[in-house]
Amino acid sequence: MSGIRYVRGDATVEPYVWVANMIGQRGTRTGSKGLPMRYEAIDTALGTLAERAVELGASVHMPRIGCGLAGGKWSRVEPLIEERLIRRGIQVTVYDQGH
Repeated sequence: MSGIRYVRGDATVEPYVWVANMIGQRGTRTGSKGLPMRYEAIDTALGTLAERAVELGASVHMPRIGCGLAGGKWSRVEPLIEERLIRRGIQVTVYDQGH
């Protein structure tokens, strides 16, 4: 399954803040079916996110998506972010805790 769901901030956050929940993995543990991370799902979700970011004139802020429990490799995720977001002129900030 892949997809994206948007949640707009309310009065307790900020009305101009949107949160995009991207679905890019199946489960949280590596098993007989391989890594939970699905790069094609992340790629699709980033493309959808890019369309919304352009529409809103928004920047994107995120952690190293897919590289925690999902077991993904940043060396494969970063080029997807560059292709889908940065090349479209969207400002991206990646929060890089512990790396």
